[in-house]
Amino acid sequence: MRKPLLAAALLGLLAIRPAMAESPPAVLVSIKPLQGLVAAVMKGVAEPGVIVSGTNSPHGYAMRPSDMRALEAARLVVWVGKDFETWLERPVSRARDALAMEDLPGLATLPTREGGVWEPHDHGGGEHGGEEHGKHAGEEIDGHLWLDPGNAARLVDAVAARLETIDPAHAAQYRANAADTRHRLDALDQELNARLAPLAGHPYVVFHDAHQYFERRYGLTPAGAITVDPERPPGARRMAALRDRLKAAGAGCVFREPRFAGPTVQALADATGARIGQLDPEGALVQPGPDAYFILMRGLADALVDCLSRR
Repeated sequence: MRKPLLAAALLGLLAIRPAMAESPPAVLVSIKPLQGLVAAVMKGVAEPGVIVSGTNSPHGYAMRPSDMRALEAARLVVWVGKDFETWLERPVSRARDALAMEDLPGLATLPTREGGVWEPHDHGGGEHGGEEHGKHAGEEIDGHLWLDPGNAARLVDAVAARLETIDPAHAAQYRANAADTRHRLDALDQELNARLAPLAGHPYVVFHDAHQYFERRYGLTPAGAITVDPERPPGARRMAALRDRLKAAGAGCVFREPRFAGPTVQALADATGARIGQLDPEGALVQPGPDAYFILMRGLADALVDCLSRR
């Protein structure tokens, strides 16, 4: 009687072992816009976790003990990079494997802008699609890289390639998902270009300078930002300069963000007669998942069209 029981137990273990070997890897992503792209690559396999969840800001984020445990347990951590997430530079060194978006070859990168009032030749509006810009030594790049769909596509390819190596059992699924996501990104890019083209030459002011890649990609006309660092309130001189710029440019809208600048934006709008809109470039109001990136990008377009099209 014992031999049949032992044989059955061994067969059970053999049946379990392949399933265990094929379990998908734990993947952790720093912020929701990137989590959406990684989730699209992993669709049908597993859902990646995200560090900066809910309506938390990635600017000056303080990692919790639970974040560190998740990072150390992850097989792969995907983040923007040290120029954007300075708070993650040291912790990510403890990860088993990490992929920084800012280190990918061929990205369109832009330097961080200084000051809050931009003249027309400084605001970054230009040819659709932008150009590839190399990072010069000592130059800090604008870390909001995901707001250019071309950059998003490069991250999708890089994540799929890394996951195929880590998890060959699901390689075919990752490749298929990446191809589908690139197709969706191409369609999104064409859609946004058509929707936003009529807004060229319509100046506006944003709360913080998070939208440079989006603006360059779609030829928009920002006049300035209330603050360079969303964690630091603007001074009186900055506000006066923005007020004058808004009036001189005839800017129709001032855009706040979900976490920031309600009273500040209201004061600027009251002083200039501009309308108030809301942009969410970092996905504070977006739920994580494989559609998150597309919801975020269409949300930006919706807000710009809604506010700037009104007269």
